[in-house]
Amino acid sequence: MLRFSVRLSVLLWGIALLTTLGYSISRLLVFKQIFLEHAGIPISQPQVAEAYGGANETRPQLIPKIIHQVFHNWKDPGNETLPSDWDHVRKTCTDANPDWEYKLWSEKSSRDFIERHYPWFLRTYDRYRFPVQRVDAVRYFILMHYGGIYLDLDNGCKTDLTPLLYYPMWITDPGRGALSNNVLASSPHHPYWIRLTQSLIPYNYDWFFPYVTISYASGQWFVTAIWQEYHSLLPPVDQNPAIEHRQYRLMMDDRDGADPSIYFTQERGGTWVNWDNRMFLWIGDHLFLFLLLVVGGISSTVWGCLRLRRKYAGGGKQAYTRLNSTI
Repeated sequence: MLRFSVRLSVLLWGIALLTTLGYSISRLLVFKQIFLEHAGIPISQPQVAEAYGGANETRPQLIPKIIHQVFHNWKDPGNETLPSDWDHVRKTCTDANPDWEYKLWSEKSSRDFIERHYPWFLRTYDRYRFPVQRVDAVRYFILMHYGGIYLDLDNGCKTDLTPLLYYPMWITDPGRGALSNNVLASSPHHPYWIRLTQSLIPYNYDWFFPYVTISYASGQWFVTAIWQEYHSLLPPVDQNPAIEHRQYRLMMDDRDGADPSIYFTQERGGTWVNWDNRMFLWIGDHLFLFLLLVVGGISSTVWGCLRLRRKYAGGGKQAYTRLNSTI
């Protein structure tokens, strides 16, 4: 009887371990799209500049001349005064695009906008675990509602952005890893943003790690996942040679040898860095060592379970022998 109990305990522990491992792997697989080649049409900034016809441009302008930026002051709520360095970066865009409408969305105006136009999302918006998730989410609703170009406050403008307005929508691609949500552009009511905003609630999952939660519930991993989903619903290119439904990835690769950035600058960032950012950066820089540690940890766990099984099985055998010797 004792031997049966030991075997049952080991079996249950094994089932629990395999179930946990299987669930963890299934959840991790949702991140696979950040490592794959992204869908859509890659276009470099020099290609955009070359395609622009200036005063002789014959293509229809699809994106309105609006620049959106979001400033939520987490350190001093209610203070809507931009830090001086961000204000300087902002002015590079307003000075280079004087005939554009400019909208700076504060914490209050962002929430009022969601409450007025998308009240079905307000509960999720208010309950986000991290403030930056509200900044992420509101930019998507703003682009869907108004259209225009969205810029993070640490992105400046080098020149007139008009050549970027002749595409139905585009998203920025840093050339490695996930797509980016720091610079985005769209015509109003584009179906990609409709699908994305409707996916915010289903994707609002707490992954424990702040960086992973932010990235996959509302940030760049989320944007990448919906981008891939959106394009997977379109007809294959070989069945639909007219590829106008495939959207553009504006390349913003800052590595040596990549095409230069003609339209945007990148200033200071890191406003939402959490403790686990450093951990993931360390893993990225020491991937081989990390894999060795994972394999070693799994091996140690399996070895420990086997040791416990032999120990308890041996104890049960000794108890059974003692019981027989007393009869």
